[in-house]
Amino acid sequence: MSDNLDGSPRLLIAATIPATIKAFLLPYADHFRALGWRVDAMASDISSAQELTPHFDAVHDVTWSRNPYSIGNLAGTPAKIREIATQGRYDIVHTHTPVASFVTRYSLKKLTLKSRPKIVYTAHGFHFFKGGKKSKNMLYRGIERLAGRWTNRLVVINHDDYEAALKYKITKQDRLIYMPGIGLDFARYDADSISPIEVRQARDELGLKADDVLFTMTAEFNPGKRHEDVITALSRTKNTKVHVAFAGAGALREKIHQMARTLMVHQRTHFLGQIRDPRPLMLASRATLMPSEREGLSRSAMESACLGIPVIGADSRGVIDVIQPHRGLAYPTGDVLALRDAMLQLYEEPYPPVTPDPAWRIENLIRLHDEMYGDLLDERQKSDDSPAETMRDEAG
Repeated sequence: MSDNLDGSPRLLIAATIPATIKAFLLPYADHFRALGWRVDAMASDISSAQELTPHFDAVHDVTWSRNPYSIGNLAGTPAKIREIATQGRYDIVHTHTPVASFVTRYSLKKLTLKSRPKIVYTAHGFHFFKGGKKSKNMLYRGIERLAGRWTNRLVVINHDDYEAALKYKITKQDRLIYMPGIGLDFARYDADSISPIEVRQARDELGLKADDVLFTMTAEFNPGKRHEDVITALSRTKNTKVHVAFAGAGALREKIHQMARTLMVHQRTHFLGQIRDPRPLMLASRATLMPSEREGLSRSAMESACLGIPVIGADSRGVIDVIQPHRGLAYPTGDVLALRDAMLQLYEEPYPPVTPDPAWRIENLIRLHDEMYGDLLDERQKSDDSPAETMRDEAG
């Protein structure tokens, strides 16, 4: 099953930046290490992220950029990745985030089949999507189809991406797996774990009055998140009791802040920057706002639903999956008047408490990874034992 001397499987987890590993992937590392696997991680400057190193047997720094158009991603990095993989003798390499996933798969395809690990790619939302620019969609579809040839399992986390992967033949159907997200710790997002005092403090820190109604948006300030839609919708409410809190950082934060001043809603908008714990803020809110034009599977929306707080979200990929059924109100992406109306509707009449999908539980997602990795280890064993299997794998 493994060419390790001790027979234990070896897994390498790859992402472009350490923050992705910290936010989503540590439960998997801890789980498989507890089973006796060797689990390593690879990301840009990960060795400096000292809080991550206890979760892995080893960490590997690679040089790549989050910019998918950076020439440097395909300069010296592929040779480094092949060196890491050859020395690590991994059975499975599981990649996350677009740049890391493409570069890693491109790099490892050049290894001999005998030394090549099984490759898993979890797509946290394809870069092509309904409503995206036609030229960019064609480019990203082409890239995904190319890299799909080097992928043993493609994991998608929303229904639109599953249908797109089949429609555009990103990979073979028997290599395509749907999983509902990357997993959420339901115990952490249990509303009863947050005291009423913390919730009250969250409102007090914003200077809210008892009859003010708060909506919260937790997202990086980038164009795809569509913060400007929220500001515009708020300016159309003409209701001084409606407030919005923005949690997050990013290049567009000052632009959105200036927009709030220009539209004279700055006294009803609260820019909080990065916050350590969004749970009290969500619980202090009437609803969570998610106007994004696309998501993988919206983590903020899932967290909100786990806390019992409804979502007002665009009917876009990775958002609508969370809202349906009965977890809030959906509106046409980019329709600021519909967003305004949804906010006013919940201002007048609160939405009933919502419940999360049990399939989002981290325990369920770990179980699905157990099954997937087990199948891959079996395939690896068969290909080692059978020349015919090896030839079929090479052809695929």
